[in-house]
Amino acid sequence: MAKKIGVVLAGCGVNDGSEIHESVITMLALDRAGAEIICMAPDMEQMHVVNHLTGEPAEGEKRNVLVEAARIARGNIRNIAEVKADQLDGLFMPGGFGVAKNLCDFAVKGPECSVHPEVSRLVKEMVAAKKPLAAVCIAPALVSKVLGDQKPKLTIGNDADVAGGLEKMGARHVQCPVSEFVVDEENKIISSPAYMLAGRISEAAEGIEKTVQALLKMA
Repeated sequence: MAKKIGVVLAGCGVNDGSEIHESVITMLALDRAGAEIICMAPDMEQMHVVNHLTGEPAEGEKRNVLVEAARIARGNIRNIAEVKADQLDGLFMPGGFGVAKNLCDFAVKGPECSVHPEVSRLVKEMVAAKKPLAAVCIAPALVSKVLGDQKPKLTIGNDADVAGGLEKMGARHVQCPVSEFVVDEENKIISSPAYMLAGRISEAAEGIEKTVQALLKMA
């Protein structure tokens, strides 16, 4: 039986949604390993829309996270509210500013952030069920907020300010190079820096692919 791995998306595009390279690398690695991929996203309006050509907010534009994430998933995507931990063997969260703007508001409020209730629910369900969870790039910030009372061991690379934010939420931050990953054996959580450190797509891919393999071994 193929292992069923959920991939949580936050829209489409590094500045206001899921990081596309990270998402595609994740799904490619999962597919090559024979896993069944279940993409999901919350049905909600994005915090804002960013023009990825200029890097500036697109005034007056509105987009839906689930609709935009469907671009990456080629339309094969579910509302995260309909997904339960007992339907999955593992969960993977790519990064991108959408994680810190849409799935939670860490980009705005830092350690005082809140997390989308359905995302928080699923993360808690996975950990309670002793099923593995992987988070790359900025996604460990969300995990820190949801699971801070369990003191998860996580990495976002070596950014001191962001790492400090994670630790204020209860996480134990471990510095990690882009090509490697950190494992919290007790909580079954794997994390890797990806584009928090990567200078090019191949660098992001190395750590993500290793993270996928670690997740599948735990699943």
